[in-house]
Amino acid sequence: MTTETTTTPPVLEAVGLRKTFGDFVAVDDVTLSLAPGGSLAVVGESGSGKTTTALILAGLEQPTSGTVRRSGRDVGRRRPRAAERARDARDVQMVFQDPYASLDRRQRVGDCLGEVVALHTDLRGDALAARVAELLGQVGLDTRQARSLPRALSGGQRQRVAIARALAVRPRVLVLDEAVAALDVSVQAQIVTLLREIREHTGVAYLFITHDLGIVQHVCDDIAVMHRGRIVERGSTGAVLEDPQDPYTRTLLDSVPRHGWKPRRRATGISAP
Repeated sequence: MTTETTTTPPVLEAVGLRKTFGDFVAVDDVTLSLAPGGSLAVVGESGSGKTTTALILAGLEQPTSGTVRRSGRDVGRRRPRAAERARDARDVQMVFQDPYASLDRRQRVGDCLGEVVALHTDLRGDALAARVAELLGQVGLDTRQARSLPRALSGGQRQRVAIARALAVRPRVLVLDEAVAALDVSVQAQIVTLLREIREHTGVAYLFITHDLGIVQHVCDDIAVMHRGRIVERGSTGAVLEDPQDPYTRTLLDSVPRHGWKPRRRATGISAP
């Protein structure tokens, strides 16, 4: 008698992704995978191809070539039908750097969340209201923010709303594109803590897009470093941060301010009056 071992396929996978814009190659032969409940940071400077890769994996951009799979299912490169779009929304949700641009400025926060819940579930009335309250609580907001328009909220609160809206459909993956880059350092820390708690409680997987290696260790288990459209290094967060192998990764690490670092003024050669 033989025993077959079955393995759970990656919840999100890219194989040989390539994306060109005319003669410019934005993404060049990128292969990566994200395990169910896992967390992968894709790190690189502006122009490295990381955001284009994220948009392809989220279904918001089509690759020139290559394959995207979700839970072992090929996504394909044709325009999805309405039923497939609803299914895709439950697979992957994206949180952008600027939540104010992605929220309806005329819609109150509670109505925004309720609209998404109603679209993707059969919840109505009190059950829908309870789900909205649950989502608000999950991201550290309450009924005061539910009654507010986005302009009345701080940047950190708006990002919490964006995260709650993404979680409303109970996705298997959150793609977070520079989701804390525009926030003050103290607010960044709060959102990072929130993201850790959400992943622990829901089991959602993270694809975390960032230019900042300093924040990765607080969010993700694994790293893929991108440079000029290609992945130049990958591995566990600890291994890559402690012993980077690629010169580009070392350059990124050298740019992270160390504890006790203080900025210095450059000499201008101009004497004060």
